[in-house]
Amino acid sequence: MSEHDAQASTAPVQETAQQQNTTRAEAFSFGDPIPVLDRRELLDYVECVQMDRWYEPPVSFDGLARTYRAAVHHSSPIAVKRDILSSTYIPHRLLSQQAFARFVQDYLVFGNAYLEKRTNRLGGVLSLEPALAKYTRRGVDLDTYWFVQYGMTTQPYEFTQGNIFHLLEPDINQEIYGLPGYLSAIPSTLLNESATLFRRKYYINGSHAGFIMYMTDAAQNQEDVNNIRQAMKSAKGPGNFRNLFMYSPNGKKDGIQIIPLSEVAAKDEFLNIKNVSRDDMMAAHRVPPQMMGIIPNNTGGFGDVEKASRVFVRNELMPLQKRLQELNDWLGEEVIRFEPYTLDIQNES
Repeated sequence: MSEHDAQASTAPVQETAQQQNTTRAEAFSFGDPIPVLDRRELLDYVECVQMDRWYEPPVSFDGLARTYRAAVHHSSPIAVKRDILSSTYIPHRLLSQQAFARFVQDYLVFGNAYLEKRTNRLGGVLSLEPALAKYTRRGVDLDTYWFVQYGMTTQPYEFTQGNIFHLLEPDINQEIYGLPGYLSAIPSTLLNESATLFRRKYYINGSHAGFIMYMTDAAQNQEDVNNIRQAMKSAKGPGNFRNLFMYSPNGKKDGIQIIPLSEVAAKDEFLNIKNVSRDDMMAAHRVPPQMMGIIPNNTGGFGDVEKASRVFVRNELMPLQKRLQELNDWLGEEVIRFEPYTLDIQNES
C-alpha cells in the first residue's frame, strides 16, 4: 500500500473520531421559574401619586371600567346587586331612582361613589347628582374634589368645597380612595376573557394547521408535492373544514400520514379554564349562581333559589344598605331608605 493510499484510508477514521469528540450531552429546561410572589405587591408600598392638585387612585380606574364587561360572570353579579338594591330603594325628591342606581353601580365597580349636592342661591339643597367615579379625584388637601375628564372643550374643574359626599370601600394600604373587593378575581376575569377571545379568533382565523402531513411515498414527484402544498395553503378562512383528494396509483398504504397536533395545541382546555375562572369570580362576588342564570352541571341543581336569595340579601345586601345610608348622616336628612326585601308579587288593582 502506498503512502497516499494509507493517508486516504485513515481520513474517514479521523473525521469520525472528531465527530465523536464534538458530540456532547446537553440539558435544558422549559420556561422560566415562576415566583410565588409577583411584582404586583410593590404597589402596596407606593402612595397615591399626586397629579397636579389632586391624588391619583392606587389602581387604574380606567382599567376597572374596561374589566367590568370583560367576562359575563363578573358583570352579572354587579348588575344583580345593583338591581336588587334599586328595587328596594324608596325614591326621594333629592335622589331619583336613576341617580341612586348610578351611585350604587359606581360603588360596586370602583369601590368609590360620589354624590354632588347642588344648592340654590339661598343654600337650600336642590338635588343630589352622582359624579362619575371614574373621573372624580380627591384634592391634595383631602377636603376638595376635582372632576378630571379631559376633552376637546372640557378641562378639570373643582367641585364646590363641602358639596361632595364620598362613599368608599376601605383599603388596607391607604385612606384616600377605596378599592373594590373583587380585585383578587381580576386575573381570573382576564383569563376567562382571553380564553373566549382565543377560541373566537381560532374559528374566525380558520387556519387550523393542527397536524403534520408526513409523505414518504416515492411515487410522488415535486409537482405533486407543490400541488398539495398549494391546496393546504388555500384551506384558510371560513369554510376551511374541507376534504382533500389525492390520486397516487403506485402509492403505498402508509406513504402519506397525518399526525394530528390540534388536540393539544388548539384545544387548550377551554372548558376547564372557563369553569375554574367562573368559580373564582363567583367566590369574589358571593352571588348565588342560580340568581345569575347559570345552568348546574349536576342533576341535583343548586338548591332552592328562594332560600338562597334570602340568605344572599341578608348577608350581602343588607350590609350594603347600611353603608349606603351613611349619606343620611352626612346630609342631616333621611334620603336613602329601603323597603323590606320580598319575593311576593303584589298585583296592582
